[in-house]
Order: sequence, then structure tokens, then C-alpha cells
Amino acid sequence: MQQKTYYPKAAEIQRDWLLVDAEGKNLGRLAARIAHVLLGKHKPTFTPGVEMGDFVVVVNAQNVTVTGTKTESRLTSKIYYSHSGYPGGLKSISLRDQLAQYPDRALRDAVWGMLPHNRMGRAVLKRLKIYGGAEHPHGAQKLKALE
Repeated sequence: MQQKTYYPKAAEIQRDWLLVDAEGKNLGRLAARIAHVLLGKHKPTFTPGVEMGDFVVVVNAQNVTVTGTKTESRLTSKIYYSHSGYPGGLKSISLRDQLAQYPDRALRDAVWGMLPHNRMGRAVLKRLKIYGGAEHPHGAQKLKALE
């Protein structure tokens, strides 16, 4: 007798909205937990290659912490690079400045590093909403707290 493999249909996928408070949380550990939920690995019906994850809303992203033996130097030595595509168009910004100016980008980059770098990963990342402060415009979605 042959066993049938369960493959979830698009209509069967239940997506929740989860709220994460990043106040005082470690950047890498928080990013790993968010990536886990975005991919849907916390669900018993998880199937690789199927977008089963939930929406995640992160507040207080500017108050995320970094730890380690070189915490102070990590804030200045961790550099994010971007290039405009033009000659001499390389821009760089330290983690400290990134958290001060664009608090969402540091966490988004950390989560992106833990997702598949393909079409599905880009689609999954769109379900992540990050805000530097405590306010967010997603009150109508009935957010649940992420443990």
C-alpha cells in the first residue's frame, strides 16, 4: 500500500499576525526566531517550498541589542555596505548609525540572511513589518504576541 504525501493547498493555509517587541532582545536570536515563523516551520503542516508562514510585526526595533565580548566595538566595526551601481558609488554605514537612522534595516538584513535567497525568500520577507518605535498601523489585524 502506498502512502500519500500531504501537500497543503493555498486555501488551507492559515496565516496569523504576530507581534514582536524587540526591546532589549538580542539581534541575532530575534532574527532567527522571526525567520523561523516567517517560513512557517513552527506549524505542524510545514512543507518545504510552500509559503506557510505568518505575518510578523516588530516594534521597538531601534532598541535591539548586540552582545558578545566586543559589544561596543561591534557597534562600530559591523559595517553595512550598499552600492548605487555607479563608479565610486559604494556607501557604508556602521551598525550604531544604522540603528539610529534606519532601525528597521539592521533587523531586516539579519532576517534576510536567514531566509532562502530565492523567489520564495523575497516573497516571505514581504510579510515582515518592522517599526523603530512602539506605534504600528496594524491594529485591525488582531495581533497575537510571539513567545
